[in-house]
Amino acid sequence: RCENLVEVYFQLQQQVMAASSELGPELLPRLLERFNEVLSSLVKSSFLVEKQPPQVLKTQTKFQASVRFLLGPRLLKATPKPYIVRADMVTEKQARELELSNYSNTLSESTGEILHNMVALETNPTSGNCCANFKNVLLKKIKRCERKGSESVTEEKCAVLFSTNVTLTPSNVSIHLQVLSLPIVVIVHGNQDNNAKATVLWDNAFSDIDRVPFVVAERVPWDKMCDTLNLKFMAEVQTTKGLLKEHYFFLAQKIFNDHSASPEDFQSRHVSWAQFNKEILPGRGFTFWQWFDGVLDLTKRCLKSYWSDRLIRGFISKQYVCKLLSMEPDGTFLLRFSDSEIGGVTIAYVMRGKDGSSQVENIQPFSAKDLSIRSLGDRIRDLGQLRNLYPNIPKDQAFGSHYNKEQTGKD
Repeated sequence: RCENLVEVYFQLQQQVMAASSELGPELLPRLLERFNEVLSSLVKSSFLVEKQPPQVLKTQTKFQASVRFLLGPRLLKATPKPYIVRADMVTEKQARELELSNYSNTLSESTGEILHNMVALETNPTSGNCCANFKNVLLKKIKRCERKGSESVTEEKCAVLFSTNVTLTPSNVSIHLQVLSLPIVVIVHGNQDNNAKATVLWDNAFSDIDRVPFVVAERVPWDKMCDTLNLKFMAEVQTTKGLLKEHYFFLAQKIFNDHSASPEDFQSRHVSWAQFNKEILPGRGFTFWQWFDGVLDLTKRCLKSYWSDRLIRGFISKQYVCKLLSMEPDGTFLLRFSDSEIGGVTIAYVMRGKDGSSQVENIQPFSAKDLSIRSLGDRIRDLGQLRNLYPNIPKDQAFGSHYNKEQTGKD
């Protein structure tokens, strides 16, 4: 489409030049100036980031990125030396100033030191694409900005600015091209990764396409948050089985710390960034996102097949589990994600006394490390007190395909 627009542009330009004598000395220069503005705008908008840098970027870690100039094969003037694309780190403030100037300003100072940040813009003879591929880029260090109020370093957003100067043919006009990457959160230690991912997720999910960099809403509708958590869960775990209405209800109770509202009540509410990843959950030592990300990691690493087979209820409260199991036969059990620990799955089961009274027990949560030593299926097989998966599926029927066949009968 870009190339078609350029062809239309050149055809119109030729028609104007052919009719120059009729247009007169006043109208012709204005038309030609307007044509140059249109061409410049078209050329600048065809300079794109094809492969984004990682949105959580750790210093002293190599990364890759690439930019593509859609009109390069059609418009670039041949030169003895290739055109060079430069990559620089910019702060949110610098990104905003570039955006407001419509990228007519140039960067005065990089906010971080990047190694191997200059790459040739080349046209691939096979594909015909004009690209600059950054293969071994390394962010050596970053200059931190002044932060607002209680803002942490993992809430600070920056970006990579890719820029180059090219000469166009046949007009012989020099033009400065620059394009910003998606927002990036720079970290210096792995323990910042979790909070950085929260900033990136919130920005990706809730920012407007046409915005001043990198403005994003502080509060969003709960139903939009549900969609975001569901998409994130399915993408991370690599499953087609997403979250259910009952899961959203539990998550709403957790993030709003409200156990009296109905599912319908939550639909009209808005959730804030602070509730998502700044405020510590009541009686816990972590935020809602830190807990949810722990569930993601555990499920992705150890529980994908169980979740995809719908063997895990997962997002359900301990109180509701007691309500479900209290009237069930002895040995009925279900699996839920731990409330008190990050990245744990626990088994709740019912025990009945001789007098018929019931008691619901919760086994100490299993972590990813535990499940790497012995799988969840084999642990369930080992526990003789577990008989039927709620509501009434014999455990060997439910989990038999997950047992380690080599170990069966040997333990």
